Amino acid sequence: MKRIILFLSFIALIPVHSMASENGMINKKSHFSVKATLDRLENVLRKKGITIVTRWSHDAGAKKAGIGLRPTELLIFGNPKMGSHFFTSEQTAGIDLPMKALAWKDKAGQVWLTYNDPQYIANRHKIGDRVAVVKKMTGALNKLTNVATGNK
Repeated sequence: MKRIILFLSFIALIPVHSMASENGMINKKSHFSVKATLDRLENVLRKKGITIVTRWSHDAGAKKAGIGLRPTELLIFGNPKMGSHFFTSEQTAGIDLPMKALAWKDKAGQVWLTYNDPQYIANRHKIGDRVAVVKKMTGALNKLTNVATGNK
């Protein structure tokens, strides 16, 4: 019984975003609207010299098709200084890069920012020789998305 309690106590200490990345996605609650969250992310990325590829409004597209959808916007961005290292290891990583971040509002009205976990991308493409790049990319994305969502 003590082992079970100890195990459950340990599990409770694991950050939620780490558990959420089991499926390759990291989800962060945002303190802002969908639009404001992506505006903030886009601004901080531009300040860091990261290329913005495009911004896509899924809900605007759905509206044109006569389908109702809660606010859902996608930002595609990339940094060749980081991502190219994935490609030199395994070119198929190009299917998952450049990076994408999705801001969306759930049924309860909570806004989320979701993005692909760099370690998941590396695992998916069997990239084992870019540990430092994965670590750097993971840390950078964590900081940048914390700015976007208002998390510390």
